This record gives sequence, C-alpha cells and structure tokens, in this order.
Amino acid sequence: MRITPEEVVETLTMVTQQNLDIRTVTLGLSLTRCVDSSLEVMARRVYEHVTSQAERLVPIAEQLEREYGIPIVNKRISVTPISLLAAACTDEDVSILAEALDRAAHEVGVDFIGGFSALVHKGTGDGDRRLIQSIPAALAATKRVCASVNVATTRAGINMDAVLAMAQTVRACADITAEQDSIACAKLVVFANMVEDNPFMAGAVHGMGEPDAVINVGISGPGAVRAIVAALPKDADLTTIAEAIKATSFKITRAGELVAREAAKRLGVSMGIVDLSLAPTPAEGDSVAEIIEAMGVKRCGGPGTTAALALLNDAVKKGGAMGTSSIGGLSGAFIPVSEDQGMIRAVECGALSLEKLEAMTSVCSVGLDMIAIPGDTSVETIAGIIADECAIGVINSKTTAVRLIPAIGKKVGDRVYFGGLLGEAPVMAVNEWAGTVFARRGGRFPAPLQSLRN
Repeated sequence: MRITPEEVVETLTMVTQQNLDIRTVTLGLSLTRCVDSSLEVMARRVYEHVTSQAERLVPIAEQLEREYGIPIVNKRISVTPISLLAAACTDEDVSILAEALDRAAHEVGVDFIGGFSALVHKGTGDGDRRLIQSIPAALAATKRVCASVNVATTRAGINMDAVLAMAQTVRACADITAEQDSIACAKLVVFANMVEDNPFMAGAVHGMGEPDAVINVGISGPGAVRAIVAALPKDADLTTIAEAIKATSFKITRAGELVAREAAKRLGVSMGIVDLSLAPTPAEGDSVAEIIEAMGVKRCGGPGTTAALALLNDAVKKGGAMGTSSIGGLSGAFIPVSEDQGMIRAVECGALSLEKLEAMTSVCSVGLDMIAIPGDTSVETIAGIIADECAIGVINSKTTAVRLIPAIGKKVGDRVYFGGLLGEAPVMAVNEWAGTVFARRGGRFPAPLQSLRN
C-alpha cells in the first residue's frame, strides 16, 4: 500500500486542525474454546484467553500512533456472543462472565469490551433468555463491558416478544444505575440486522463466521469532512459537495486501511474490515450535525436534514469504497445525540425531535443512538420505539439500532452526564401515545416480501 507525500500532508492537516483520528482498533476474539458446563470454569477460561490474546493490543496501537502521527482514540475487544457460552451451563445469572470480561479488559488496558450479547431475531433460546435477564446486573457491576441483542432481521422479521423483553431490560438497566444517570443503558444497544464485524461500541460482537482472532478498524473524521464542506463556495451545488466528501472520505479511509494492516501484521492475526463510519465526539467541530449545517440546513433537524444526511452517507460510502477493499461494519454516518455537540444544540433549540431522528435513521448507518428520555417513560413506549426502528431496518434491509437512556428522576430539559466519549445529553420529549396493547401482543412480525431473494 503506497502513500504519496501529498496524502501525508493532507492527513497531517486533518489530524492537527480537523480532529481526524482512528476511532477504534478492535481485536475480535472467538471464545468457543472457553465453553464448559461449569460457569466458574468458563469465566476463568474467558479471562485467561482474553488477557493472553490481547496483551499486546494496546502497546502496538500506541506504537502505531507514534509512528504514523494519527491518534487512535480507542482500543477495544469484541468477543463471541456470550449467550452461546451461557447455553452450555444451567445457571440463571451469568453476569459472572461479564465480570470476567471486565477484569480482562482492565488488565490489558482497553476502553471497552463488547459481546455480552444474544441473537434472538427468530426465537429466544434458554441461553439467550438467561443472558438477557442478566444484562442489568452485568452492566451495573462492570465499567467496560457492553451488551447488545439482535431482535430482528430482514430474512426473519421482528421477534416482538424479544422487543418487549428488551424494553423491560432497558428499563431495568436504567433503574439499577439511576444514581449514575442510568449509565448502564449507554452500554446496551438493541439491533435489527446486526453485523458480525462491527468495531464500534456498544454493538461490537465477534461473529461466528469470523476467524479466531481478527483486527477491525473504525475510522472517523466528521471534523475533516465539515471543514472541507465549509470551505466550498456558498454557491457550490450538491454534486460538488458530494464529490468533495467522497475525496475526503477516500483519504481518511486510506489512513484506516494502513493502520488496520499494520496492527494485524504486528499482532499476527487476520486483518478484518475497515468501518467507514463518521463517528462524532463531544469535541467542538467533530460533529455530523455541523456537516449538515455546513451544507446549508439552518439547524440540524430542519427541513432538508434527511436529504443532506442521505447525501453525506452515500458519499462517505463511495469514497471509502475506493480507499479499501475491506469494507465492513456499519460504514456511514452516526447520529448519537450525547456525543455530538451540534446535535445537542439542535435538540436544545427545538429543531431536532425524536421523530425527526427516527426519519434520519432511514438513511444513516445505525439508528436512535445515545438519546436520553424521561425516566417515567413506559416500557410499552420504549418497546414501540424499538419496534419502529426495527421496522425501518427490516423493510429497508439495513442495520438499525436503538440505544435509549430513560433518565430516572429526570424530565424533558434536564441533562444526563456521562463524561468522556459518551458525553452528555438533554432529555428529549417522547410521544406517549403508544398505549398498552400493541407492545404486548407478542409473536413475530413476518419477514417482508423482499426477504425472498433466493
């Protein structure tokens, strides 16, 4: 992979002036060799395997930062969905496995470890059930563990029983960490069409179709894209804007490709994918909302926002596709409210509502992400929001997700504070007309006609 001097100069400018970074280098690990009928034995094996396989991850990432001058913000691990391990034992509470993962993550120095997860889009097995009911205790007892549950796919439809169970789980996570602004909810995501190679938290898992160990890299760079768009003439048309975003995305992706290959080579594992996502941070200027505003929408959430986001997402994918042959993960633009200062301002001034965010998720990479809602929001309302988002994913054959934070004791206009990458968020208004019947009907929302592709 040849990098030209011009690319080096442009990349350094992005790093020093526009918040460009590699958002995460994520080591995916299979835990299938850790399976045992004894939960205690399994937990010990999980800890030993993760610490032995990941002990060089952080030092190598730090070495690459120094050599290439590109910050690598997060070093993370994803593991086999833990529900598969839970199926081998009979214990009702399997949170001990989360505690083993947390200790291992602390030992090797990574920021987060993902994979306390289950896939229940077509039905819930006993191991899945026990993992889901263990999620609140597991996330309350750990700092670095993230959980995710897939409740829908285009091929299977939506498991509405699982949707209700996850709404109840979200509420339980909020209650058990109420004194910490319900932070457990910030580490839990509910998916439709979950992918097996996502390097981003909270939804990272190491899929069953993956090698024993693999490096996946998530790039970023909304600040660099915003700077390029803002520098264009005021009369630049949308084709010109799209071309500029494509060119910038290409350069960012090349940096991610280089880091991914080198990290995999030095760790002696397979290189997996480069996730092309634009992931904002709480830093000023590092904002997807501000890209939309630089295109000419007065405030993110106003008319034109969904179209602008669709153009952005498409241009990022096109540019990134020319920069790497290893595209994967989610790849597009993220719109997490708490992690994006532009989104926060849009909520505070009334330009951006939950309903507009839902519309935006039809064209972005993920879904309703890091959104604080009133603490008294009903379980049925939460289930309805999850179901709506799953429907968007299932009907449009794309990944969608929900990461809601019912802020216990707080109302619209209050704030939750998490610090670090998770940021802070204003509590948003929720439409409370969900009722009590729809979410509790259960059953399976049938797969749409477009699922019949064979």
